[in-house]
Amino acid sequence: MFQGLDPRMVKQAMKKMGVKEEQIDATEVIIKTPEKNFIIRNPHVSKVEMMGQESFQISGDVEVASAVNEEDIRTIMEQANCSEGEAREALERAHGDLAKAILDLQE
Repeated sequence: MFQGLDPRMVKQAMKKMGVKEEQIDATEVIIKTPEKNFIIRNPHVSKVEMMGQESFQISGDVEVASAVNEEDIRTIMEQANCSEGEAREALERAHGDLAKAILDLQE
């Protein structure tokens, strides 16, 4: 956390300030947004509690992926009788709203 300082001294200072830190044994972290997903592989996760609030510190190998769900694509293709490309475009235009994407393609 603090480069060049003795980790034991840092831990003691944090304890005196009422900061609690806990390591989380995570294998993968996914942060989902409407537009894309951030997948963090080989993560190092720390849960920090300070002044009654919890926060997480995450580092690792970050991969950005589309937020489009493959199952949703198949459902749209079946319901709207369209191609995969059309289904993806409709879902992106509908900002992930499955029903809206199907209705837009059926119009």
